[in-house]
Amino acid sequence: MNKKLNTVLFILGATVVNLAIMLILVFVLLFLYGRFLAPVVSPEVSAYMILFIFLLALVGTYVIYHRLVVWVSKKIDFEAYFSPLFQRKR
Repeated sequence: MNKKLNTVLFILGATVVNLAIMLILVFVLLFLYGRFLAPVVSPEVSAYMILFIFLLALVGTYVIYHRLVVWVSKKIDFEAYFSPLFQRKR
């Protein structure tokens, strides 16, 4: 495989992992909210809590994904296996 194909496959795999992390976080946070907090809060607050859960999942996904990419970049030399996405203009 060449560098461009490696880059495309890495981007596709990273996108799938990012979406999986996001979905897992949303479902876990919604489960925890429904299990512990939903019975004690009013319905008006529930709409804001679902929005807050979604935003918290976004931030959590970013943090987890960032740490995962840093860990992978320490294990793998990206310049040796992947083509740069953006190149400088001459």
